[in-house]
Parts: sequence; structure tokens; C-alpha cells
Amino acid sequence: MGNVNQQMATPANGEFSAEDEYPDLSQHNNHMSKVLTLEMYKKLRGRSTASGFTIDKVIQTGVDNPGHPFIMTVGCVAGDEETYEVFKELLDPIIQDRHGGYKPTDKHKTDLKPANLKGGDDLDPNYVLSSRVRTGRSIHGFCLPPHCSRGERRAVEKLSVEALGALDGDLKGKYYALNNMTEEEQQQLIDDHFLFDKPVSPLLLASGMARDWPDARGIWHNDNKTFLVWVNEEDHLRVISMQKGGNMKEVFNRFCTGLTKIEELFKNKGHSFMWNKHLGYILTCPSNLGTGLRAGVHVKLPHLSKHKGFEEALKRLRLQKRGTGGVDTAAVGGVFDISNADRLGFSEVELVQMVVWTLLQWGVCLTSLMLTGWASLRWNLFRWW
Repeated sequence: MGNVNQQMATPANGEFSAEDEYPDLSQHNNHMSKVLTLEMYKKLRGRSTASGFTIDKVIQTGVDNPGHPFIMTVGCVAGDEETYEVFKELLDPIIQDRHGGYKPTDKHKTDLKPANLKGGDDLDPNYVLSSRVRTGRSIHGFCLPPHCSRGERRAVEKLSVEALGALDGDLKGKYYALNNMTEEEQQQLIDDHFLFDKPVSPLLLASGMARDWPDARGIWHNDNKTFLVWVNEEDHLRVISMQKGGNMKEVFNRFCTGLTKIEELFKNKGHSFMWNKHLGYILTCPSNLGTGLRAGVHVKLPHLSKHKGFEEALKRLRLQKRGTGGVDTAAVGGVFDISNADRLGFSEVELVQMVVWTLLQWGVCLTSLMLTGWASLRWNLFRWW
């Protein structure tokens, strides 16, 4: 990752030892609590990044949120680009555990060439209701949302508005700042399901991402409402391509084109995105490193989802499911949000391809259900798992 300006941190109160300050993680179930030990804490407690991000700030969200016995959260965040190097003794094992054995010596790969995606332009609209691809980007030279100052956050917003304002053609659009939009604009964004509100998740609140809300936060979208950018939410930028129906290829093409143009516009202003050969694109949460990409579809699976092998099948296919409204929501009418589970170690094309391939198989099998019944579906759908 190159040279890092590692600083020595002075504990807030020098009279307390590392043993006094070490958090009680005995009831915790997150990746951080599995890796952090008292000896490691002693070693890392005296370090900080050049901007002042310390080990206690890295782990605070995981300390405050023990997790769930059956849900493994990450339990830590980065405050700047250096965090992943300065605290690598903690973060490398977490990354390896979270990303399927991705080792500190591994190199990430990037492929934003939509022509390399095979198929995906005709997913069955009887089952696939909408398609979406999103990622995050962090701007080099600024602290990340858990650690940035008000001035930094405002500078990120200003830079983003200027860059996005230069998009043209099908990507031409408008920026809406959360702190001064009109009631009509706010209602329209709500109706379009574009508006993001102040985070209520304890995981995000404990990390410091909601400080000064809604200052310097906003939403940009193109005139067609198929390409969005959230500014200063969990990451500096959250880039989203979406549309109704099952044309994932078109969604991915727009995603790659728009993302590439945005990166060029930022570079023209003297700002690149955080990236290195090992971790790919650097983002706030270690779970989003690499591509940061989530390719998802809203798909109707009222019968398939009841099969006892459904959960295991998703895991083997490297997919994950959420409810209709996202994390911690129910699947209304049997409609699930199905997406890739991986982020790091696979290219963008590979991740989208996993989703497309599975949906093509499901389309064949669900059509079989209409013709021959559930018994045939069980055989055809689950035999290749």
C-alpha cells in the first residue's frame, strides 16, 4: 500500500492501562470480537493514522453493538485511507474471515467493461420486477464519513456537485441537498424511493456517520431517474444504476459508463478515488472493499423460497437474500431482494455474472413449474446444487 504516515497516539487518560481500557467482548458476535485480543489491543492502542484515527475509533461500533447469535456483523470501520494499513494486524484477519479467505498477499481485480457480461438482457419479467447495481467510492485526500470534519464533508459535497454537474447525455441530471430541498422535491424523492434519511441503525450511529445530519448530504439523479449518486451517506459517494424489469445488462452498462465518467471528472479536478492493488476500492466498511458492488434484483419467489434447501442453495451460489424493503424487512408477496454476497477478490463482471446466471436458471425452472408442477421444479432446480 506504500508508505503510511503512522503516528503514535497518546491515550486520552494516561493513568489508565490497556487492561483498564480493553472492552468487554465476552457476549459479542462480530468479526472484530473474534480477532481482537488484549495483546493486540496493547500493541495497537499507541497508534493512530495521520488524521488521528485510533484503534478505539475503529472498533467502537462493534463494541456498542454486540451483534446477534445468528448474524455475523463486521464490528469495525475505517476513518481514512490509512486505517487499513496502520491497523492491519486487526483488519487483515477480519477481511480474510469476511471475504472467504482473501489473504493479505492477494491482489484484487477490476473489470468495468460491460461487454464482458454474458446474457442478462432478457431476465424473465414475470419474476424479475426490477434490477439494480450499486457501489461506493471514496475520494483520496479526505477522511471517511466516520471521521471527517464538517469542513471536509462540505468540501466533498462541493467537489461532487461540480463533477456530477458536468455529466451529459442520458446521465445529465440535478443535485438535491438534504438540508434545503423544497417540500415538493422531498415528496417527489420519497415517491421515487430515492430519498435516504438520517441513519437509525445503531451500527451506523455508533460509528459516527450521522454527525451533523443533514449537513452536506444530498442526492443526485439523472433526468430519467435511472442513475443516482448519494453524497456523504455511509461513503463519500454511493453510485446506483437501476430500472424496472429484468434487463440487468442495460443496468450494468449504464453503471459502468456512468462510474467511469464520474471517475474521469474527479481526476480532472485533481482528485482520484481511494484504491490499491490488494484491497481494490477503499470504503468505510471492510465488508464493501474491492468492488463495493451489489447487483440485486427484486424477484418473485413465493414457492421456491419455501423449499427447505433454499437458504443453503443461496449460500452455495454465493448469493444473499433480503426482504422486499431491504435488510431486516419481510418478503412481501414472496418478493425477495437477491444479490451477490461477495465484494472482494472478484471483478465487477464476475459478480454480476453470478446473479445473471442464477436468474436464468431460475427462469427456466419456474417456467417448468407452470407446466409440470412442483415435483418437477424440485428436481430441476435443486439437482445442480
